[in-house]
Amino acid sequence: MKKTHLIYISFFTLILTVLLSCSSNTNKPSVNDEQKLWETIAEFNQAFKNSNVEKLKAMITDNYIHTNGSSESINKNTWVNYLHKRNKDIENGDLIVNAYEMSEETVQFYDNVAIVTAKILVSNTRQGNLQENGFRVTNIWVRENGNWKRAGFHDGKIK
Repeated sequence: MKKTHLIYISFFTLILTVLLSCSSNTNKPSVNDEQKLWETIAEFNQAFKNSNVEKLKAMITDNYIHTNGSSESINKNTWVNYLHKRNKDIENGDLIVNAYEMSEETVQFYDNVAIVTAKILVSNTRQGNLQENGFRVTNIWVRENGNWKRAGFHDGKIK
């Protein structure tokens, strides 16, 4: 079986596990809860754009799973290590994040779980070369002690 198939199977197994652990009905949260989720996502995206590693680390669950098309699924520690490397590239000028924009957002709630889909457009300059990419993303957010934390991530490149 191809490595990419295993990545997709792992990610969707995670989603299925989360969904099965929730009640079968979709409970719409209060307007304040939904607003807090969107504010948290905006804060997360800004922290990623600005390479605020400590903030990002605090905003993901301990058992966080991150999957994309260019690597195997990774855990929280591996992703945080990637963030530190990325931060060094930003600090030394090898990487400039020109834009990181989320649009076409949708959300489905399952009690204390939210599955968010969106389109992400990224513009970076790496070592003087402009790179522009687009991705479709799926994020799994869980509410822990009244706060939303990202528990899972998957993207697929569209541009």
